[in-house]
Amino acid sequence: MRAGLIFLVAGYVLSQFYRAFLAVLAPVLGAEIGAAPGDLALSSGIWFLVFAVMQMPVGAALDRIGPRATASVLLGLGGGGGALVFAFAQGPGAVHLAMALIGIGCSPVLMASYYIFARIYRPAVFGTLAGAIIGVGSLGNIAGAAPLAWLVEQIGWRPALTGLAAVTVAVALALWVFVRDPERVAPPETGRGSVVDLLRIPGLWAILPLMAVAYAPAAAIRGLWAGPYLAEVFGADALAIGRVTLVMALAMVAGNFAYGPLDRIFGTRKWVVFWGNAAGAVALGVLAFAPGAGFWAATALLAAIGFFGSSFPAIMAHGRSFFPPHLVGRGVTFLNMFGIGGAGILQFTSGRFHQAMEAGAASPEAPFAALFLFFLVPLLIGLVLYLFSRDATG
Repeated sequence: MRAGLIFLVAGYVLSQFYRAFLAVLAPVLGAEIGAAPGDLALSSGIWFLVFAVMQMPVGAALDRIGPRATASVLLGLGGGGGALVFAFAQGPGAVHLAMALIGIGCSPVLMASYYIFARIYRPAVFGTLAGAIIGVGSLGNIAGAAPLAWLVEQIGWRPALTGLAAVTVAVALALWVFVRDPERVAPPETGRGSVVDLLRIPGLWAILPLMAVAYAPAAAIRGLWAGPYLAEVFGADALAIGRVTLVMALAMVAGNFAYGPLDRIFGTRKWVVFWGNAAGAVALGVLAFAPGAGFWAATALLAAIGFFGSSFPAIMAHGRSFFPPHLVGRGVTFLNMFGIGGAGILQFTSGRFHQAMEAGAASPEAPFAALFLFFLVPLLIGLVLYLFSRDATG
C-alpha cells in the first residue's frame, strides 16, 4: 500500500500540472495555433467541468470496485490519451478535446488517495494526510511554472507534451501494479449510498457553498489569468511569468501543508477554514482595487491568494467528518465535485467576462480589476454561508 500511495501522489502531481500549465503555454499557443486567452479559459474550464462531472461515477467506482482499477484505467486512457491529443493539436478545438480527456484521466487520482486514507486511518488525522498529499502533489503546480517554461524553450511544446503523455501512461501502469484495495464495506439495508443519502446529511449544507468557491480564485489565477495579467499590465515575458507563477505555486504548496494540522492545533476546523479564506479574500480585494500597484506587490498578493486559497483539504476534512463508512467514496467525491465544479464554472465564465470588460476598458488594468472582483464576490458569499456550518474535529 505504501508503494501504491507513492504512485497515487505521482498521479496527483500530474493532475496538478495539467490544471495549471496553460498559463505558461498561453503565449506560444496563441502564436502557433491561434488559441486566444478566451479559448484557453474555455479549455481550462472544460478540464474542471469534466473533472467535476466524473466525481460521482468515480465515487461509485471507488466504493464498488476499489481505487486500483478506477485510478489506473482512467489515468492511463484519459490522461495519457489527452496529453497525446494536445501534443498534435492544430487549433483551439483540439486543445478543448485534449483537456476534456485529461480531466477524465485526472478525476480519480486524489479521491482514490482520500478513499484509502478514510478507510485505513483515524478520522482525526484525515486533514493532515489530505493536506500533505496535496502539498507534495503540488510539485506538479510548480513544474507547470518556470520549469515548463524552460523546457518549452529548449525542446518546444509539442515534444514536451508527448513526453508527458508517456510519463502519464507509465504512472497509470504503476498504479495497476502497486495499489491495493481496502476491504469493502457493505452498505446498510436502508440507504444504498445515493446522492439523496448524502444530501440527507445536514452538516454538509453550509459547507458546500464555500467548497464550491474557495479553490476557484487560486486555481483560475494561477492556472490561467496570471500570465495575461502580468503580460498586459506589467509587460512581463514568459520567463518572468514563469517565475511569478512559481512563487504562487510554492505558496500553494506551503498553504496545503499549513492547513493540514491546524484543526488539531487549534481544536477547530470551521474557524481555521473561515479565517484563512477571509485572509485570501483580503488579498484578492487589494488586487481588485489596485491591480497596477506594482510588479512585486502583485507577486506578493498572488502568493497570498495561493497560500490562503489552499484550504481544500481542510474543507474536505470538515465535510468528511460527517460521512459513515459506506458513503466515504461517494462522499469525498461529492465534495470534490463541488470544489472542482465551482472552479470550472468560474473559469469557464471568466473568459467571457474578461472579454466583455476588455471591450470598453480605459486601461490595461481595468479588465483585470473587474476579473479579480468577479472571483471575490462568490468567495465572500461562501464565507457568509459557511458561518452557519457546524464545527467538527473528529
